[in-house]
Amino acid sequence: MGYPPLGRTGIKVSTHCLGAMMFVGWGNIVEDECVGMIHEALDVGINFLDTADVYSEGRSEEIVGRALKGRRDDFVLATKVHGVMGKGLNEQGSSRLWLMREVENSLRRLQTDHIDLYQVHRPDAEVDIEETLSALTDLVHQGKVRYIGCSTFPGWQIVESHWVAERRGLARFICEQPPYSIFVRSIEADVLPVTQRYGMGVIVWSPLAGGWLAGKYRREQETP
Repeated sequence: MGYPPLGRTGIKVSTHCLGAMMFVGWGNIVEDECVGMIHEALDVGINFLDTADVYSEGRSEEIVGRALKGRRDDFVLATKVHGVMGKGLNEQGSSRLWLMREVENSLRRLQTDHIDLYQVHRPDAEVDIEETLSALTDLVHQGKVRYIGCSTFPGWQIVESHWVAERRGLARFICEQPPYSIFVRSIEADVLPVTQRYGMGVIVWSPLAGGWLAGKYRREQETP
């Protein structure tokens, strides 16, 4: 297991990150088994865990919080915010109102007083990036968040975020989380050069292309 730095932060993270999207509602419905996966990941040297508030409507974060009792500092803990979390008009997105409110919900579900990496799950066309970065910067200053990142942002929006952060003296995204596999390679054209230019870490999701590269499907085999 290798432990490269996460961008230019100096944080050492395992080359394999345990993603918690498929815990309970969307995948394995046995909570004890999900907790066991987290413990086993730690035992084999994985120290990086990624979840999101929207995964199973918060239950994924709750399972992660349960699993990390007494072992919180053994993991670099990442979660995300942006998706719809309720029926209210403002219970989603990247506004200051929602970020300040939802971070408290994630902290409660995760049973921790801080999040190591807080990521904006998707771009929000209705919110000025300065508002988002300003709110995230306040969370960093309050000690509730250590670092901030983005997920599935196009290259031009990553560049814009860095320009705004530099001009306004705000915290900047230290990593990007894009989809990437031998089937999905569009980030090679613009996102990867941008992240390299700004010294950002890259945490890819769906490296097996949603299961297509898992070995389940074979040449000349009929699929259902």
